[in-house]
Amino acid sequence: MRTYFRLLKESFVFAFISLATNKLRTLLSLLGITIGIFAIILVYSIVDSLEKSIRDSVSQFGDNVVYVQKWPWGGGADFAWWKYLNRPVPLSHEADLLKRRSQYAEHIAFGSSLGGATVKRDANNATGVDVLGTTFEYNKIWSFELAQGRYFTESEMNAGRPICIIGASIAEGLFLPGEEIIGQRVTISGQKLTVIGVFEKVGESLVGQSYDKMVVVPFKKVRMVVNTDRNESNVIMASAKEGITVAQFKDELTGIMRSIRRLRPGADDNFALNDPSLISNQLDSLFGTLGIMGTIIGMFSILVGGFGIANIMFVSVRERTNEIGIQKALGAKDFIILSQFLTESVVLCLLGGVAGLILVAIGAYIAAAAFDFDIFLSLGNIVLGLILSAGIGLISGLIPAWMAARLNPVDAIRLQA
Repeated sequence: MRTYFRLLKESFVFAFISLATNKLRTLLSLLGITIGIFAIILVYSIVDSLEKSIRDSVSQFGDNVVYVQKWPWGGGADFAWWKYLNRPVPLSHEADLLKRRSQYAEHIAFGSSLGGATVKRDANNATGVDVLGTTFEYNKIWSFELAQGRYFTESEMNAGRPICIIGASIAEGLFLPGEEIIGQRVTISGQKLTVIGVFEKVGESLVGQSYDKMVVVPFKKVRMVVNTDRNESNVIMASAKEGITVAQFKDELTGIMRSIRRLRPGADDNFALNDPSLISNQLDSLFGTLGIMGTIIGMFSILVGGFGIANIMFVSVRERTNEIGIQKALGAKDFIILSQFLTESVVLCLLGGVAGLILVAIGAYIAAAAFDFDIFLSLGNIVLGLILSAGIGLISGLIPAWMAARLNPVDAIRLQA
């Protein structure tokens, strides 16, 4: 075992001496593998970061929450939109009936929203705001944090009090830094509302909703602004009790909704029951495809780099033919010669891989600063980059190393001479 480690150490020494002696050649060889590792790990990092961001957004929907809506989630070429066009929208009294009849529901809330609204305060305006009117149990279903103030009470919701909770971006546009926000009044569609809370800033959301440009008001107040009987955004949000599966919950909700809407046996449902698993399944397919595409793109880049490494190793074997002959004449085994050249190839590729990973880290930092999108270089991708580099080094250097190990010492010395 000690002999093995000594030979391995000597192989590394020979490899570094060879790489240091031919700096320009080493640099050009590194370039190919660096670009290859940079390409494939960058693609993986972007896909991983995008997937994390979207899945974090999807997690807002809750694992055990079902949404009763007019339209099913989905889309694409096979989406039969004409089947859903004339469906009725969910109504608040249907949410009340569900709450009374359901045995599996923990919380049920109703929501209706108005998009593209303008919030005014004196001479300041915040445009493109989503106004959500919802019932009291909304905060039991959706997860959010308040930077200031409080959530409205059930009695305030029932009374239709003129109060609201505003997003961080709206607060920044309407109020000066350090100015007292709680208790101030804003105007939405002619309705004056008192601010009782400010949402914690969360940034843009790729799926779902961001609270930064959102206003939440008690449902009975928003009815004065939105025609909820025809609002396509109407939704009933229902969370299941612990121990109840989503499938069981959806079966119960289906039966209750069909009863509420008095659908005949055999008639199609005129409502959709959506849950986050529908999005998760689509995400699995999407990111699986993106991962395959990224692998194909990256492998082409690595293949080019591998050919470059192999070419350099052939040149290295030819230049060191005399040295190989002398070593073998002095008793060096084929394994020693093979390990020397394989080690040189692997070290060269690892250096290129490390350089590629450094470029990915720099690119991620620049992207985060310029585009406000975090690209994280995970430990898994770092290990993958190093394994790929070592693997390409082994594959690219195998044939040149085997040729070097098979040289006859006499022929090698005569050929060089």
